[in-house]
Amino acid sequence: MRKSLKLVAAAAGLMAFSATASAFSTGPCKACHALDHDVVGPAWDRVAKAYGSEEALAKVFKSGFKVEDRKIASSEPKFKAQASTMTGMYNNYIKGHEDDAAKALFAAVKSGKM
Repeated sequence: MRKSLKLVAAAAGLMAFSATASAFSTGPCKACHALDHDVVGPAWDRVAKAYGSEEALAKVFKSGFKVEDRKIASSEPKFKAQASTMTGMYNNYIKGHEDDAAKALFAAVKSGKM
């Protein structure tokens, strides 16, 4: 539990720093995600595979990022339990940048770099 709280606090600090940047940055995402293995959140390569396209992921972001629309979180208890944390991150960081966030995730998976 303490580890999760530290990760959330770290992500919140990164969000405050990144919020002033003009381009979308995946920096805050690194607190809970990795490209090729699950951390607090699912691996981005799994997310990309589950949605199949930037447009499909952006559509879920734009619809309010409801837990039942999340392909991995809605079906895996480990991630469903973390859903409220991710909703907070969505509201503070992704909301308003849905297309850019989806594009950044797929670009990171393709390049192998976050």
